[in-house]
Amino acid sequence: MSKKYVKHKIWTVLLVLALGTVLVLSGCGGSGEGAKPEAGQPSGGAGEGAQDTLIYGRGGDSVALDPAIVTESESLKIGMQVFDTLLEYKESTTEIQPGLAESWEVSPDGLVYTFKLRQGVKFHDGSDFNAEAVVFNFDRWVDPKSPYKFEGDSFDYYDSMFGPDGSRVIKEVKAVDANTVQFTLNKPQAPFLQNIAMPSFSIASPKAIKEKKADFKSNPVGTGPFVFKEWKRNDTITLEKNPTYWKEGQPKLAKVIVRSIPDNTARFNALQNGEIDLMEDLNPDDAKQLEGNSELVKIERPSFNVAYIGFNLKKKTFNNPKVRQALNHAVNKQAIIDALFAGEAKPAVNPMPPTLWGYDESIQDYTYDLNKAKSLLAEAGFPNGLPEPLTFYAMPVSRPYMPDGKKVAEAIQADFEKIGVKVNIQSPEWATYLDDLKAGEKDDLYMLGWNGDNGDPDNFLYTLLDKDTIPGNNRSFYVNEELHKILVKAQVEVDQDKRAELYKQAQVIIKQDAPWIPLVHSTPLMAGKANLKGFVPSPAGIEAYSNIYFE
Repeated sequence: MSKKYVKHKIWTVLLVLALGTVLVLSGCGGSGEGAKPEAGQPSGGAGEGAQDTLIYGRGGDSVALDPAIVTESESLKIGMQVFDTLLEYKESTTEIQPGLAESWEVSPDGLVYTFKLRQGVKFHDGSDFNAEAVVFNFDRWVDPKSPYKFEGDSFDYYDSMFGPDGSRVIKEVKAVDANTVQFTLNKPQAPFLQNIAMPSFSIASPKAIKEKKADFKSNPVGTGPFVFKEWKRNDTITLEKNPTYWKEGQPKLAKVIVRSIPDNTARFNALQNGEIDLMEDLNPDDAKQLEGNSELVKIERPSFNVAYIGFNLKKKTFNNPKVRQALNHAVNKQAIIDALFAGEAKPAVNPMPPTLWGYDESIQDYTYDLNKAKSLLAEAGFPNGLPEPLTFYAMPVSRPYMPDGKKVAEAIQADFEKIGVKVNIQSPEWATYLDDLKAGEKDDLYMLGWNGDNGDPDNFLYTLLDKDTIPGNNRSFYVNEELHKILVKAQVEVDQDKRAELYKQAQVIIKQDAPWIPLVHSTPLMAGKANLKGFVPSPAGIEAYSNIYFE
């Protein structure tokens, strides 16, 4: 039985409503002169024509440029430009559409997916994209002993979305012919097509991986709209137009330069000074300066994220759930939102945003109640607070869900002191930060967040809190067998209403166990030049730049 598309109607409707308030850049005047690059950087214009170089400002550098080995968005943002996936999401939604695969069929039992591939597509190194290339990539990700899994690399997203070694969802990927690839599953997976479209499962050049080996993570080769040219660490990544890109008329830009500017206000100043054209993570307070400036516009991404404080359950301090519940009661979320988000966020109750289907609105949050927090600590054996200071990892980079991690950490530090809990804040460099959290040896509690990838609750609850995703995205090392059974059952259930009920059961368990303090769901703010067109913000927080151009 052929199924050309899988649609989550409830999610799509919610996105349409959310996007009704989004300001899409549409050429509202402006000088038309474009950016003024720093010394040593190429100018945007091409002769007397319009500017053809985009300079994009972001908060942090990439960790690596191989999408398969990373879990953070700064790396995946680059991957989105250099690579393509078999399926992709329609602009501004998480509804799937053809990508490198032109069409697909699903067997009646949901165990066999057959994809017809686009013909004539080339990798940036000139090699052919075909079924064998798809098989190579998936075989590389699934095999823990793959010769193309290099030192220090791990395929955490693959394990999170398709199960760890020993309980894999995908049984086999084979090339039927040069233009047909077939996936056979061990068990049905309801969000399988949604998962396949995620940037982490971009198809890379087998030839380049074999030749570059470990260096591939710094020199990526895909089929995408832009070709990787240069990476100056903690400074810029330069991409150039793929002249033979398979999508007609794309990309519209000749070059993209992605600049790392850690401080949000410094990034905004660079935009105002004409040094960059588009920026992310605009401070809510800085957004007020856009009013009345005809050359700049504010952009709002749909809120589809969660920022949270996670407890490291490898540490004895957090073995007792009453300690975790006590700290939940000690955080004044609304005060943090008012002071540090300028009201551009809502308190988080559950680990997934309320705009996502399956969200349980009946669950009550832990109220801000210092007396209750002290009482719970006393019941856990700590009537005078915790005896030793805790190591609190605060994010060193800005994110759409966390504009200033250190200031938020300081506010939480002050809240905890009121109940006799002292914390020492640490913010190592971003790549080290992520490595430390994955190891779970140095931190007692930590700050992270998640922006939904694919419009499915599985991408929040299973990916972040199931035992299968340790080590990886479950940085709390949280294990609950009942929760695991529910989440696995939800993956194989094809009826969305039944899946929604299962996810509501999961949220009840998670709330009681309190492995996190769900902090906020933010409305991410961006800003850009008013003469920049074709940029449509994605709820997933990562966009392709192939449709962007300057008026």
